[in-house]
Amino acid sequence: MSQRRQISVRATFERFPATLKGAFVIRGEDADPHLFVLRSARAVEIGGPTARPIEMAPVTLDVVPHRDLFVPFELPVSDLSPGWYELECDAEVDGTPETFPGGKRFVVAWPRATVRRGTVRIDETIALDDAKVSLDHLECTGDSTKLHLVVDPPAGPVVRLSADGQSLRVLDVELDEETGHCKVTSYPVMRSHSRLRVDVGIGRGRRGTVEVDL
Repeated sequence: MSQRRQISVRATFERFPATLKGAFVIRGEDADPHLFVLRSARAVEIGGPTARPIEMAPVTLDVVPHRDLFVPFELPVSDLSPGWYELECDAEVDGTPETFPGGKRFVVAWPRATVRRGTVRIDETIALDDAKVSLDHLECTGDSTKLHLVVDPPAGPVVRLSADGQSLRVLDVELDEETGHCKVTSYPVMRSHSRLRVDVGIGRGRRGTVEVDL
């Protein structure tokens, strides 16, 4: 969800084999009415170059406080390249242009036979100045790779992943601030990959590297 002082926008949709069907939900977040003009919308690949316009005419809405207004859309997805995507729209709020992320993602799956699945143990610890990072295991699934690690003392790590020199786009970093347990979700590892490189650091401090045979 994109939270703004005056207006919030979120995307809600259902995924079908060939399309997404849903709506942008527009909500007034302050005590004043606003004129909202939705100019265009698109699906954008997370961290990648692909952008697919959503065919829809401009829509003008009088947004009143704390009520939801729905702008429906339909987006063909069957010919999109495999990857993770999110929706965003360009709009004007009282004449001021803004871009609103929709806050909900969807995935176009990779061919099943090309993606590595299963668990890979790591059990390596990296010392980083006043902290240490213990890399536990990789969880490889059909649409993502999840790296499980522990940061002591707890802090959000900066992680870069690459497989055989090819960067894996990081999608999320989830940290338990009490225990230091962290899950880093990225694009999936392919069956053709033989080695994963993990570069990790805390803030702007020293970085460490672990290489994992797959």
